[in-house]
Amino acid sequence: MLPAYKRDQVRERLLSLAKTDESITGAALTGSHAAGQGDAWSDIDLVLAIRGDVAPAVESWSKRLYYEFGALHHWDLSSPPSSIRVFLLPNWLEIDLTFSPESAFGPRGPQWHTVFGQTADLEPFAAPDPDTLIGLSWHHALHARTCIERDRRWQAEHWISALRDHLITLACLRLGHPTSYAKGAHLLPDELTAPLEATLIHSLTEHELRRAHRAALGLLSAEIELWDAALAHRLQPSLTQLAETE
Repeated sequence: MLPAYKRDQVRERLLSLAKTDESITGAALTGSHAAGQGDAWSDIDLVLAIRGDVAPAVESWSKRLYYEFGALHHWDLSSPPSSIRVFLLPNWLEIDLTFSPESAFGPRGPQWHTVFGQTADLEPFAAPDPDTLIGLSWHHALHARTCIERDRRWQAEHWISALRDHLITLACLRLGHPTSYAKGAHLLPDELTAPLEATLIHSLTEHELRRAHRAALGLLSAEIELWDAALAHRLQPSLTQLAETE
């Protein structure tokens, strides 16, 4: 891995280039560096405000990343009206460059540090909808059971693991922690995360899949109760049936 000071040098070089690029009117750090929590494992997340068409800036900066910084690969993440290009540099340094029209350059979450330029007043990113997460959870529980019965064990593992992910997201949302990519999971109390270990699948035997599935169903029932007691009461017979018929 690249030492932290080397990452800092790359970050400062990128910012220096941004300040001298006539097509760029602003730059901001996001992610861990914006919060002052960057370390040797941190990505470099940089948002650039682009004057005019974004596409030429994306291509120009892509060439810079390859020729000056030795980029190994890149891929794009859709985020209209902005364009996000993710680069991999040697020594596993990831650089996420967001190219935003000037009208879309501004914070939409707490992890934002303006380096230069004028920010727009934007709506914050919407929090996940708990009702949708609950719906996805019972959906995944049902499909996990279906796959177990059909002896599709890898697919069953997929659904059980996805259900666990939603349980973590629901808990983080309920307690006010970051929800995306399990970023708030380490902030959850032990009494909540310890039972989740029972949902981990140790082998693809039918017995093990059924055991993890039952554990996940029990935790799902408890989590729904904390969100909506009436809904939990309506769903409980069905969730119990899904476990008991195994």
